Amino acid sequence: MTAQSFSLQQAFFDLSDRVKIRVSGNDRLRFLNGQLTNDVREATDTSAIEACVLNAKGKLEAHVFVTAESGGFLLDADSELKETLPPRLERYIIADDVRIEDVTDRLSIFHVFGARFPELPKEGRIISANRFGESGSDIWVEGSQHDQMFRQWSAASAFCDANCAEVFRIERGIPRWGRELTGEIIPVEANLEERCIDYEKGCYIGQETISRMKISGRTNKRLCGLVSLDGSPLIPGMRLVTAPENNEVGWVTSATHSERLGKEIALGYVKRGFNSCGSRLDALGPHTQSVAARVEIVDLPFAR
Repeated sequence: MTAQSFSLQQAFFDLSDRVKIRVSGNDRLRFLNGQLTNDVREATDTSAIEACVLNAKGKLEAHVFVTAESGGFLLDADSELKETLPPRLERYIIADDVRIEDVTDRLSIFHVFGARFPELPKEGRIISANRFGESGSDIWVEGSQHDQMFRQWSAASAFCDANCAEVFRIERGIPRWGRELTGEIIPVEANLEERCIDYEKGCYIGQETISRMKISGRTNKRLCGLVSLDGSPLIPGMRLVTAPENNEVGWVTSATHSERLGKEIALGYVKRGFNSCGSRLDALGPHTQSVAARVEIVDLPFAR
């Protein structure tokens, strides 16, 4: 199935490979609010919040979704963070009554839009979550029930596989860990401010940098939408330069052909002063100085 051929109300996503961490203990709320950019008190057993884990300089160490459960919280993040996120959280447990448990293999997550669900197991949970710039639902089930639930979903809906999901999330302008989200990026630069940052909740690691950026209203770079003007393919890693000066001002992070839009599109970071919508830049081929495409900066998302 392609991202262009499905209706939101008839598709489902399998997010079960994401790392899942249970945080419990009497001090879990205070502890997490000292680690995350968003207010954990807003996470409930029916609604997830989005947040970031930062280092002291305000740069990303993780991007997570958080939901509450009886006696704890569940965090889920990109599978690439499986080896780094648990020790990153554990590092800051000093004298806190907090327990960190990796439950990745014990739980599965499906994501759907609309209100139609197959019959869920007794332990299944429906959690409201906005993962693609559109309100949807996470379906949490026991890992042992994954295959059964996948078959049930497939009988009633179309499966949006990894390639389909990648096109879809680029069209929606959603940043992804390992592409737009890395250890060199500050959340505001990735357009995560509205969804992931609570400026009123109190102190957390990296807060000083985030607060300074809010006061100044300036970022060194910003995640932008890019469209190839001549239809030439765009490739992650392409450098963006001004013409005719050939000054490097950004780079491409993710790219795809969108059949829905009939265009070659990409996400990328562009420096302040060059990232206004309508601005045009040259994209250099990877490892070359030759111009491979001419691009225009556009508003995100590309498609609603």
